[in-house]
Amino acid sequence: MNAYEALLDEACDIGLIVKEKPLQYNNGRIKGNRIAIRQDINTTTEKACVLAEELGHHHTSVGNILDMDISANRKQERQARLHGYNHLIGLTGLINAYEHGCTNRYETAEYLEVTEEFLEECISCYREKYGVYKIVDNYIIYFIPNLAVFKRI
Repeated sequence: MNAYEALLDEACDIGLIVKEKPLQYNNGRIKGNRIAIRQDINTTTEKACVLAEELGHHHTSVGNILDMDISANRKQERQARLHGYNHLIGLTGLINAYEHGCTNRYETAEYLEVTEEFLEECISCYREKYGVYKIVDNYIIYFIPNLAVFKRI
């Protein structure tokens, strides 16, 4: 089962209805218990990234947050994206990609079943949240200057 199918199952399990629709301005949209994914997105990997963020909105957002001129809406948007990043990638995912032998962003994104753009945005978000590095168990994950994972001895 790919990541998109797993997310569709997860959405169904929590009572959300996901449909692919001809959206004009967004790749995804949630209203109530309905999520729309832009139907002309090319790959299930891209759709999974969009759906992960929309599920993040379900879990973290309240009300209509479309107006990004409002700081509270921008904060909710960031929280929804962070939820999506943690769900599809997470610090553990970065470690698993390292242990799997991934040596660059392309390989890491492919291993994690996310787009390179989604991975880049995740790393940027983690950089803002954690700073230069984050220690997880016996690993150090560096975000600055670039993503690097090292096992501590």
